[in-house]
Amino acid sequence: MAMRSSTRGARLPYQVLAGVVPCPKGWLAATAKLQGITLAPEQPQVFSKFLDILDYKPAYQVVAVFLPIGLLDEPEPKGRSCERAARRALGWPRAAAISSAPVRKVLACSTYEEAVVANGGTLNPVTWYACRKIAEIDKDIAPYWQRTVFEVHPELSFCQLNEQKPMRFPKRSQMGKEERRATLAARFAEVDRVLESPLPGISMTRLLDAAACLWTARRVMARAVTRYPENPEWDSAGLRMEFVS
Repeated sequence: MAMRSSTRGARLPYQVLAGVVPCPKGWLAATAKLQGITLAPEQPQVFSKFLDILDYKPAYQVVAVFLPIGLLDEPEPKGRSCERAARRALGWPRAAAISSAPVRKVLACSTYEEAVVANGGTLNPVTWYACRKIAEIDKDIAPYWQRTVFEVHPELSFCQLNEQKPMRFPKRSQMGKEERRATLAARFAEVDRVLESPLPGISMTRLLDAAACLWTARRVMARAVTRYPENPEWDSAGLRMEFVS
């Protein structure tokens, strides 16, 4: 899996990685320096725009983002092939965590009712709420960025961390938070630097998701990821539609 080698700035003795999830004030980024096999997390930060992450210096070698990259033009039953593959991998009940991305024309809709029609008659309200940020990524990402920016899903990341066993409890439940924190701590040294961040307005659920995305960013850097599906499809804008974990 090829990755873009940044030429911005001086050559550093380490790589910088980011796990990114949307949050109310923009984009929460759990970042780390990778030197050899040592991943050293840094204090998470919030970016107001996704473009700020793409333009950050020193440039991130890998950005693992929890939001759709690549969209269908017309509705398909159960969404993109990557979403269907991810649900099969997770099984019941965690498969329900994989929402279908909206079709691209939904991004131009001004009301939920209009968006439902454009999306073939159904649209998860949570997905509609995220459409502004989905549109932001769709505007900023060109195909060449997919050498650096990868779509991930925290539930797939946690499954990989847990020896390919999906999480047992919903992520917003107390047991779910404890399960995910323990799963991260077992494999990810110093993850508490991410999880104990005092960022105002950022929930533990988002910090856990961002840390899991950061773990997958490391796997991308090591060229050790699993792809869903193994042979991804491409959208009409030339974007690869896949999850990696």
